[in-house]
Amino acid sequence: MKVLMFGWEFPPHISGGLGTACYGLVKGMVHHNQEVIFVVPKLWGDEEPMADFVNASDISIDYREKRFKSIWKNLTYLEVSSFLVPYLGPEEYKKFTDYAIHDRTDVDESIFSTKYEFSGKYGKNLMEEVSRYALTGAQIARDRNDFDIIHAHDWLSFPAGIAAKEISGKPLVAHVHATEFDRSGESVNKPVYEIERAGMHAADHVCAVSQLTKNTIVKKYGVPAHKVSVLHNAVLDASIIKSTYNKKVPEKIVTFLGRITFQKGPEYFVEAAKKVLDRDPNVRFVMAGSGDLLNRMIDRVAELRIADRFHFTGFLKGDDVDHMYAISDVYVMPSVSEPFGISPLEAVRHNTPVIISKQSGVAEVLDNAIKVDFWDIDAMADATFALLHYEGISKMFKELGTEELKKLKWEHVAAKLVTVYQNILAEKS
Repeated sequence: MKVLMFGWEFPPHISGGLGTACYGLVKGMVHHNQEVIFVVPKLWGDEEPMADFVNASDISIDYREKRFKSIWKNLTYLEVSSFLVPYLGPEEYKKFTDYAIHDRTDVDESIFSTKYEFSGKYGKNLMEEVSRYALTGAQIARDRNDFDIIHAHDWLSFPAGIAAKEISGKPLVAHVHATEFDRSGESVNKPVYEIERAGMHAADHVCAVSQLTKNTIVKKYGVPAHKVSVLHNAVLDASIIKSTYNKKVPEKIVTFLGRITFQKGPEYFVEAAKKVLDRDPNVRFVMAGSGDLLNRMIDRVAELRIADRFHFTGFLKGDDVDHMYAISDVYVMPSVSEPFGISPLEAVRHNTPVIISKQSGVAEVLDNAIKVDFWDIDAMADATFALLHYEGISKMFKELGTEELKKLKWEHVAAKLVTVYQNILAEKS
């Protein structure tokens, strides 16, 4: 089977979990001898050669062809005034400077260049790039019609998936890694929501990264439950990492690592930290990451008078992330709404016990973790205190957690996906 797959990023050039998940899934597909044509807006040249990569920036398009003008006419074009990445909340991309549906029959033809150089970033021209990417998807589908099925990851790629389906007539799978309700709560960004909804309804089948996400898709987007399959994420490597990196302080360390945004629940981590420190001041808390709530969290830490025991590292990447996991005695993910959440699995790989919110997809697959409601700061504080002070409890979660990782492999996820593909093709035949 050959799959035409649209993504927005691919390791090593990624901004979040979307690229990592695409990498794991493609790797799993290759394990099962499936062929993947993976399209990204921009290739950087150092991607691991596990798929037939297509650089959308290299594709020439005849915009004047009737089918392409029809697609272009129905696309939305938005400009945003702030840095926009697929998982960030409303305060980080809240202002749209312009929103218009362009009827391309009266637009200056100078915009119809035969090639479009995608930035490969998430800047203010992102929505224009999403629209152009859709046209590129249509062109690729027309030129390379030897594939069996189309697979599009998240809203950034949904218009490209839809366009490819219109041109080729091949079935489409929409893969939902996060929804606008996860990023923004009930204050959804309507244009993004509409792109998500259009992609899910145009698709022949929808894949969700958790039952939690499936419930949102059914309830908030009106997609029939039978049309949605749950494919939990996995880890790229289930082996335990034995780090030689040593922490430089004598106190136990409790870590929050992620975007400091509404979705991740950083305020609950701060409030729980205060309760733990009231019982034991010899603990250090670390908030690693950046986001629109960073300054608010700094102010709150100062108000609570715990700044001497609370550290903000900024955004971490590469070895710094591994070092942070390695020196942590407890990892906490208090997300308000987390479609999945790979970071707790990475913490387990570093032999660190984890506390995760019940409002996360990873809670569905990680049994040997302490699970609390994100808003229950008393339970979060009690769990943190227990893991720090009762060695038997900490040791038990470490040992059981490492055993669980062995079941969470991308080749298992890919096997389920291949079955989804086969069922769709059987229905179409």
